[in-house]
Amino acid sequence: MRIGILGGTFNPIHFGHLHIAEEVQKSCALDQVWFLPTCRPPHKQLAADIPFAQRLAMVDVALVDYPDFQADDSEGRRGGTSYSVETLEQLRQEYPQHQFFFIMGLDSFQDISSWKDYPRLFELSHLVVTARPGFSGTLQQLLPVAIADRFCYDAVFKKLTHDAGFTLFAVTDTCRDISSTQIRQKLLAGESVADLVPAAVIAYIQKHRLYLDSRTDPGGADKRESSCKQKSSPCRRLN
Repeated sequence: MRIGILGGTFNPIHFGHLHIAEEVQKSCALDQVWFLPTCRPPHKQLAADIPFAQRLAMVDVALVDYPDFQADDSEGRRGGTSYSVETLEQLRQEYPQHQFFFIMGLDSFQDISSWKDYPRLFELSHLVVTARPGFSGTLQQLLPVAIADRFCYDAVFKKLTHDAGFTLFAVTDTCRDISSTQIRQKLLAGESVADLVPAAVIAYIQKHRLYLDSRTDPGGADKRESSCKQKSSPCRRLN
């Protein structure tokens, strides 16, 4: 099967995430897209101190009406800081029969040299970079110099191929002007987010009274997320 991997904090999941998954699924002819909430993000502190189990639960309820999409708790089961290279290695070991397509935004791709063991990513999975309409650059121009010579350009299919056999290509027209930060701010202010977040996610947020406190505890997220391996719920894969 051809499986898209869409990671993120999903704090909370919103229609922008779902739109990206839909567009990449169509463009890449994917059988499924798996949504992987991070346990503890490596590049930023987790806002609002929402534990892994609740972010996973929000993803679960958001995907009820999407039969080809499902939540995956791999990073919660592993625990600790969530590194994409470790996630892809884990998934390839567990599912050697699948082809994986790792989905990432253009901003993340431009910063990929700061990721842990980033050259290894291109040896484990196809990479799909999502960009806004009008993106005029090329991924070849954005490749870190250290690995650029490991790719060749296919002019017919307009994609880059790594010497490990995996491809790197862009999918445009996938981004909507929605951010989880914007949603959290609206929720804190008591404003409606019905046009930004699935109704089932809003119901979950209201039931558990999430995003109502503007105070942050710099150590709280680390302390709570460090135990997500023990607290994560069973894997949600359907296959």
